[in-house]
Amino acid sequence: MRRRAGVGAIQEKKAAQDRFKDKGSAIQENLMQELSKQLEQFKSKLESFAIKHQNAIKKDPAFREHFQSMCASIGVDPLASSKGFWSELLGMGSFYYEVAVQSVEIVLATTHMNGGVMLLGEVKSRLNKSRKKNLKNAEVSSDDIHRAMKSLNVLGKSCGVILPTGGVNNLDDAMVFCVPEELSLDNTAVVTHAVQSGMPFLTVDDLIKALGWKQSRVESVLEVLIREGIVWVDDHEGSRFYWFPSIFSAARIS
Repeated sequence: MRRRAGVGAIQEKKAAQDRFKDKGSAIQENLMQELSKQLEQFKSKLESFAIKHQNAIKKDPAFREHFQSMCASIGVDPLASSKGFWSELLGMGSFYYEVAVQSVEIVLATTHMNGGVMLLGEVKSRLNKSRKKNLKNAEVSSDDIHRAMKSLNVLGKSCGVILPTGGVNNLDDAMVFCVPEELSLDNTAVVTHAVQSGMPFLTVDDLIKALGWKQSRVESVLEVLIREGIVWVDDHEGSRFYWFPSIFSAARIS
C-alpha cells in the first residue's frame, strides 16, 4: 500500500516552493535593477552624444535619422515632449512641428491638381527648395517628413502618410494626404492599393479583384474620391479608367 505524504512533508514541500519563489523574485528584481542601471547609463551616454553632435543632428538628415534610431532603441522620443532636455538642446519638437506645417501647406496648395494627395518624395523636393531660401534651415529628409506627419495624428485622420509596399524603407514612394474630410477605412484601402501597385490608373475590376469587394462598394468609394479630387475619370474606347494624379505625376517624373 502506498503511504500518503504526512503533514510535515507537505509543509516542507510548501516551504521549499516558497523559498524558490522568493529566490526567483529576488533574481528578477536584481535583473530589473541592473537593466534599469544600464538603461540610465545608456541614456546618459546618449545625452553626451547629443551635446557633442548637436549641430550635426540639426543639420544632417542622415545623421538625424541615425540618432532617432538610437533613441528609439531605448524608448526615448525627442519629439514626444515640447519641453525638457531634448527639446531645449536640439529643438526637435519645434523642428518637426515646422516640417509638418510646411508639408501640409505644400500639399494643400496643390489640392486643385491632386485632391490633396502627393508623393512624399515630391513634398520633400518642394520643401527643401523652399527652405533653401533661408540658409539657417536644415535640409529635410523623407524620414523627417514621415515623423512630422505622424505627429499630426492627434488632430484626426484628415492628414497623414500612406506607406508603399516597401514600408519605411521606401518612403519617397509614400503618399502624404491632407483632405477636408477624414479618409474612411474603405477610402484608405483604395488609395493604399493604388500607391502600393504603383499604377497611375485602375479599373473597377482591378479593385474588385485586389480587395475582394462587391462592385457597388468599389464604385461607392470611387465616387467619394472623385468628388474630393483624389481620383480623375477617363472614359476610353468603352472602358472607364480611374486615374490617381499624384501617382501619375510621379510616374511621368521618373
